[in-house]
Amino acid sequence: MHKDVLSTIARISPEGIPELSVQQVREHRDALRIVDVRRPDEFNAELGHIKGAAFCTLETDLEIVLPKLSRQETYVFVCRSGGRSAQATAFAKAQGFEKVFNMMGGMLAWNSAGFEIER
Repeated sequence: MHKDVLSTIARISPEGIPELSVQQVREHRDALRIVDVRRPDEFNAELGHIKGAAFCTLETDLEIVLPKLSRQETYVFVCRSGGRSAQATAFAKAQGFEKVFNMMGGMLAWNSAGFEIER
């Protein structure tokens, strides 16, 4: 999916972070690289994670991993409720990534919608 299409459907938070709903992430999943930025103990815990999501903790890994990622890809960052993934999205934008989004509501919203998870 082209960045302009996702940018058109994305919501911009009051902090200026582009966000996608869980429904939008699920619908456009094939065009997105999903990056889960929670702690290791959360990734396989009760809330699980989205199948195929890359794991990259916000606190320790993102600064190391982000420079190695392709700027041509479209990324959506995920966490428990959307706060840490919003930070990851803002950090990626500050590093020059243009096609980055936060998943609103995080895994709590994903699970509430009844979408498939892995543990």
